[in-house]
Amino acid sequence: MKRIILIGYMGSGKTTIGKALSKETGLPFYDLDWYIESRMRKTVKQIFDSAGEEGFRKIERNMLHEVAEFENVIISCGGGTPCFYDNMEYINNQGDTVYLKATPEVLYGHLKMGKSVRPLLLNKTPEEVQIFIREQLKYRRHFYERAKHTLDVSLMDNYEKIKFSVENIRGILGI
Repeated sequence: MKRIILIGYMGSGKTTIGKALSKETGLPFYDLDWYIESRMRKTVKQIFDSAGEEGFRKIERNMLHEVAEFENVIISCGGGTPCFYDNMEYINNQGDTVYLKATPEVLYGHLKMGKSVRPLLLNKTPEEVQIFIREQLKYRRHFYERAKHTLDVSLMDNYEKIKFSVENIRGILGI
């Protein structure tokens, strides 16, 4: 039985790498945010709007406990997932955890290009987003660094580099 759980800040490439790793290994891929949206029949933004961050984090924890019981899967967690409740300890107990680490500048670049709505970044100026990323990384880093493995993805800006990151994960995990 294999569970690979990808963690890291939003924009670090968890979904991108998870999909590519799934394609390479044949293991099904689950993005926790997508799983939540499917089960709750609401977008993450709608859940944030109606239940607030605290309400979302409770739902997220429950859905994490569901999806992390699946066997032979790759899971990408939301950027905040490891930082609430006992989630980091739980996911480390459930499988091989990989922290996709990137600099604040790289994360900002990825988020700026992204097409998805990030509830925590709404209504912020570019300067405010950069400050927000730095502040959150300071707080979240100690959770992320508890992962069993770390992969620097700061230079993951094209398909070849994504493929290289996937090969690195396969090597780290022996798959």
